[in-house]
Amino acid sequence: MDKSPDAFRTISEVAEDLDLPQHVLRFWETRFTQIKPMKRGGGRRYYRPQDVELIKGIRHMLYEQGYTIKGVQKLLRENGNQFLVAIGSGDLKAVEAIAQRRQTEAPLTPAALPRTDEEVLVGEARAKPSRRFFGLGKGDDEGPVSADSGKLSRDNRALLQEALFDLLECKRLLDQVR
Repeated sequence: MDKSPDAFRTISEVAEDLDLPQHVLRFWETRFTQIKPMKRGGGRRYYRPQDVELIKGIRHMLYEQGYTIKGVQKLLRENGNQFLVAIGSGDLKAVEAIAQRRQTEAPLTPAALPRTDEEVLVGEARAKPSRRFFGLGKGDDEGPVSADSGKLSRDNRALLQEALFDLLECKRLLDQVR
């Protein structure tokens, strides 16, 4: 017996429908805050139809278009969930309409215009890395750390964590090509 299109799906149903391992869905929940399955007692996940549609769009961009996780996160930030839902469902008219609306909503300011190679500074400062991995937000190790202490500063740990995630994403892309 098939479920109604409006019915909630378990993680195993979503994984089977989208040909994804369950652990990938759990991982994506940590990377894409827009994926919010309802959790019942015992931690069992139930995905809403809009969650499944968003996951389809994310899967399409990662596996078929070759985007990185950071690239898809940027698309979500700039265009919203409906953009990726439209991509996942193959609705090109909706994709174009969303893109057109975004262009008319935010006129380009000089700061928003793309920079030429001459304008890009070498060694330009990046945004501070996120502190949410493995308890990096704790304040007990604030400030500089001496070289002989055998500890990493909070900033250095965050940078190493960010590098690790980048390497894992590269490995995923290479495994996909094989």
